[in-house]
Amino acid sequence: LSLGQSVRLVMEGALTARDRVGVQDFVLLENYNSEAAFIENLRRRFRENLIYTYIGSVLVSMNPYKELEIYSKQQMDRYRGVSFYEISPHIYALSDNTYRAMRTERKDQCILISGESGAGKTEASKKILLYYAVTCPTNDRMAALGDRLLQSNPVLEAFGNAKTLRNDNSSRFGKYMDVQFDFRGAPVGGHILNYLLEKSRVVHQNHGERNFHIFYQLLDGGEDDQLNTLNLERNPQNYRYLVKGNCPRVSSISDKNNWKVVMKALPVIGFTEEEVQKLLNIIASVLHLGNTQFGEGEEGETYITTEISNLARLLGVDGSALREALTHKKLTAKGEEMITPLNFEQAEAARDALAKAVYGRTFTWLVEKINQSLALKVHSKGSSVIGLLDIYGFEVLQHNSFEQFCINYCNEKLQQLFIELTLRSEQEEYETEGIAWETVQYFDNKIICDLIEEKHKGIISILDEECLRPGETCDVSFLEKLEDTVGGHPHFVTHKLANGKTRRVMSREEFRLLHYAGEVNYNVNGFLDKNNDLLNRNLKEVMCQSDNQILSHCFRREEVIDQKRPEMAATQFKNSLMKLTEILRSKEPSYVRCIKPNDAKQPGRFDEVLVRHQVKYLGLMENLRVRRAGFAYRRRFEAFLQRYKPLCPETWPNWHGRLADGVLTLVKHLGYKDEEYKLGRSKIFIRFPKTLFNTEDVLEAKKPEIALTLQTSWRGYRERAKYQRIRRAGQTTSSCWRSHTLFIKGFIYRHGEYGPENDYFLDHVRYSFLKNLRKNLPKSVLDKSWPTPPPSLVEASEHLQKLHMRNMVTKYCRIKMVYLEIFKDQKDSYPQSVGRLFLDSRLGTQREQISLKVVQTLGNDKVQYGVSVIKYDKRGFKPRPRQLLLTNTFAVLVDKTKIKQRIDYTALRDIALSSLSDGMCVLHITREDNKQKGDLLLHCSHSIEMVTKLAMMANKTNNVNINPGSIQFTVARGKEGIIDFVRGAELKVTKGRRGHLLVVSQRLL
Repeated sequence: LSLGQSVRLVMEGALTARDRVGVQDFVLLENYNSEAAFIENLRRRFRENLIYTYIGSVLVSMNPYKELEIYSKQQMDRYRGVSFYEISPHIYALSDNTYRAMRTERKDQCILISGESGAGKTEASKKILLYYAVTCPTNDRMAALGDRLLQSNPVLEAFGNAKTLRNDNSSRFGKYMDVQFDFRGAPVGGHILNYLLEKSRVVHQNHGERNFHIFYQLLDGGEDDQLNTLNLERNPQNYRYLVKGNCPRVSSISDKNNWKVVMKALPVIGFTEEEVQKLLNIIASVLHLGNTQFGEGEEGETYITTEISNLARLLGVDGSALREALTHKKLTAKGEEMITPLNFEQAEAARDALAKAVYGRTFTWLVEKINQSLALKVHSKGSSVIGLLDIYGFEVLQHNSFEQFCINYCNEKLQQLFIELTLRSEQEEYETEGIAWETVQYFDNKIICDLIEEKHKGIISILDEECLRPGETCDVSFLEKLEDTVGGHPHFVTHKLANGKTRRVMSREEFRLLHYAGEVNYNVNGFLDKNNDLLNRNLKEVMCQSDNQILSHCFRREEVIDQKRPEMAATQFKNSLMKLTEILRSKEPSYVRCIKPNDAKQPGRFDEVLVRHQVKYLGLMENLRVRRAGFAYRRRFEAFLQRYKPLCPETWPNWHGRLADGVLTLVKHLGYKDEEYKLGRSKIFIRFPKTLFNTEDVLEAKKPEIALTLQTSWRGYRERAKYQRIRRAGQTTSSCWRSHTLFIKGFIYRHGEYGPENDYFLDHVRYSFLKNLRKNLPKSVLDKSWPTPPPSLVEASEHLQKLHMRNMVTKYCRIKMVYLEIFKDQKDSYPQSVGRLFLDSRLGTQREQISLKVVQTLGNDKVQYGVSVIKYDKRGFKPRPRQLLLTNTFAVLVDKTKIKQRIDYTALRDIALSSLSDGMCVLHITREDNKQKGDLLLHCSHSIEMVTKLAMMANKTNNVNINPGSIQFTVARGKEGIIDFVRGAELKVTKGRRGHLLVVSQRLL
């Protein structure tokens, strides 16, 4: 922060600079009813790069359109565990406060992020997730989950975000994400709900806008071979679904780099290569579908004029069936099925409907797939949840249609919930503190919510009725029905019902709703089609038979068989919104309100008209009025007393009585009037900001006197500390001298009997010998070395040497017994191995030593055995030199300084070897363990020793299988590979016939 040096970051401390940087909490505004004062405070803070401001516990965030140095790991540590108001407003402060509330109160939390497109909602949710990923307790499994949580963002952005006129990376869907934490506060799972993907963008974009990012990323970043397989060209202008907005390139976006990020993220969140290819087939099929053209015959029949074999291949369906379904529709009348041809317009509409359905359902499948990778694997007792709602803000465009109607209805519901929960929170705090609750006057937008959602009489019900009504229906008839049904509602206006002044700015195809945030005109054109969101039955039948597993999952056969009509789009959205509000009501909410300062995305530019528009649409003034209805400022007794105690002689430097009495003594001394404050059970409530400002100004004036007192105290303390230091140094010197004298005296009498003259010296000699012995104990039974003991410990040293040798022999014999049990008469190389000594490690040379970085990574898990091995890839059998290190609980494969694979002993199913003299072995891994990369193919010169050690440590001595001819291993899910073993003149490992691995073992004489 540019102001970091000159302004204190403690909230009250910044009040002294309020004329320059504004107040950090809007509740401290003197004129809190003034919108101009509100916006001026935002402007002052924005000018100083202070982008965060509170309204009580609500965080208002301004998009700076530039990088600020306020999101580092040091900043995270600074906000971690700190009380919400102790330091300056920040997204990390809200994240940490929510996390600590979840931990201490054991109650689920949620963070609601709202704002216009381009205001920074998605960035805010990323910052919150990053804070939890970095600061929460974690282990390897939880770190992997955190990585999947973070990697899901670029994937969802690629498929669900697009460039709009207002934002180059606008989320075109609503997202609610639950992050699950265990009883220790570590993230253990996650779940995403998505709302109202803007499917119409697939087939149409306004001028200056783009389709979803993934189409451009594929064309710009895909490999040439990949594009050839998909029959795609790099130029987006060649695809009808990408040229509508006439904006193929965006300067702020690198589609090629973003493609790499997405391709890297997909395997992290659990996508197989096959699934990625199927997904790309679908994306390519949408582009080819857009290029499908129709012609019209002499009798009005429609036919396809372009080649669709490639489209059918990508969709995994029969080409002739697809051709038929795109030009005809199937109707059922009185139990009989009829097939009727489509006219030109109907065929184009069917094509676009199929494109929207394919993309929309694939997006839903994508979210489900991500949820599978984030799912809580083992239910944890005492787990809690933090929900993140990143949802579209109130939208008022030049042309507002069905999508804006749904988005603004969503915002009406969230505003209703926000006011309800804010009032409830305020009332609960007052009741907890024993302060009388004062009724708050506010606008209740229930009347608007009822106008939209009421059964039988609401706009959504009327829209559904018009879609289902037999006979000729159109968007205009829907508007007429609205006028007849809700024409008298105070928040509803049409051209027909409006006065002369309003008629001049409304078209005859529009209706106006007076939302809580302002008036919005909606054009009814397309309302019925978008609400129906229907796909011809014969198109569904074709898609159900797709051999693309993703599409066959998205288009269920039951859907075709079931004659029940699915719910309309608006009703589906209303029901999902009802469920969302139920979820949010069950949690303790926190709020982030995002504002964009200008439409040009320029740093430092503050557009007052645009900001005022957003302040109004976000309901921030209403929120402030609710928060300020009673008391502007509240603090716990200890925090208030700690800050202002220097202002009263009775509380300075320390107050030793009850905190409430100390605060009362302090405010009486400061001259607070009874109407200016109230004391609760644990907090002081101050009604007027002016009272707090005056107190802060008195403190500022008092600081020089406090500084002088502190300097005096510090000098006294420093001199006392200096004296104590000199005194301790003298005592230490005396003690050292006495010890030194005793040591010299002991050395002189070292050959005498143990007594007062030599006990200090002899004890030191014995201790030194035992300490040295501990570090230099022999490592094997062949090592006969032993440190020379002092004369007083000769007998004890002999006993220790015998004990240590006995322990090593016992341990070695135990290993040899297991070795005999496993290999005797089972393997050709067994007779030659009987006389060989087993060692604790085979990494003896300088080049083979274990990397220090690997040792540090393993931490407390000490290496019990190490050996060099050759690991063979399961596909292609490429040999790769590795080190195999065994610890007490797991084994790792190491490539120089990097751990390539970890094998938990619990995941090890068995160990398989051949009966010949080769050193090949296969470690079979359980398929249930998704963390493991599959079976391991290893070749080792000391295979008998290695297998014996591994079997003992993993407790798998009964799971060593020695096979005479061949060994099977798992290549991928459901696929098996085979290793064939034969005898030959020399050892050789090579690729054999039918894709098998051939191991030739040397014949032993």
